[in-house]
Amino acid sequence: MGRARDAWLRRFPVGVGGSAAGCELVCFPHAGGSASYWRPLALALSPAVDVSAVQYPGRLDRLHEAPVEDLHRLADLVAEAMGPSDGRPRALLGHSMGASLAYEVAVRLARLPGGEPDLLVVSGRRAPAAAGWRARHVPLKDDELVARVRGLGGTDSAVFDEPDLLELVLPALRGDYRALASYEDTTGRPLTCPVVALAGDRDPEATVEEVEAWGGHTSGAFRTRVFEGGHFFLSDRAGEVAELMRGMLPTRTG
Repeated sequence: MGRARDAWLRRFPVGVGGSAAGCELVCFPHAGGSASYWRPLALALSPAVDVSAVQYPGRLDRLHEAPVEDLHRLADLVAEAMGPSDGRPRALLGHSMGASLAYEVAVRLARLPGGEPDLLVVSGRRAPAAAGWRARHVPLKDDELVARVRGLGGTDSAVFDEPDLLELVLPALRGDYRALASYEDTTGRPLTCPVVALAGDRDPEATVEEVEAWGGHTSGAFRTRVFEGGHFFLSDRAGEVAELMRGMLPTRTG
């Protein structure tokens, strides 16, 4: 299990946190993103929180691996690698595509005795319960993908101006967007844990109302927090997000 976990999860900062931390937080990147996206938040929460981020196949140190183009298959693999909690409270945080993946991983962990996370935080992603969410166009052609990601501002635009760099990032982008295009959510209210939804007030990908619909996917407590900004408000409001997370992450008792 340890080896499988190491293949999928990157800890930031390296060597800090661990089992001595009061809470485990596992973060899920956006489409085309990598585990390093979560490094600033991890540094802000260290050492009180043990922060790990999922490294999807097809990028950085997993560049030689083919991207997983099925979100349910990806959730199966991540949930298997994570396994049950080590006894500490556990929270999951996902942004954009990562929110859908974190939700599906939470659903899978909830099927294990005592495996459901203590908190799920979904950010910048329309809830499956939002009306007409599947009708939103998902670009699959390379020029459409580049235009979409440029417009959202989540990737340094210089990457798209360098053919060699673009050739490196495009396979992961293609794979992630194909996974999104075919994704069918686990319906109903399969979770009982609290869910917190984060939204940007000017996010073209997910309106506040669409994000608020995540309340329909848990029978537990639910609340929404709205930030100023577009789709990547997490980057622009990193300090505010870190403060929010510190206030709501579960802590070990006893």
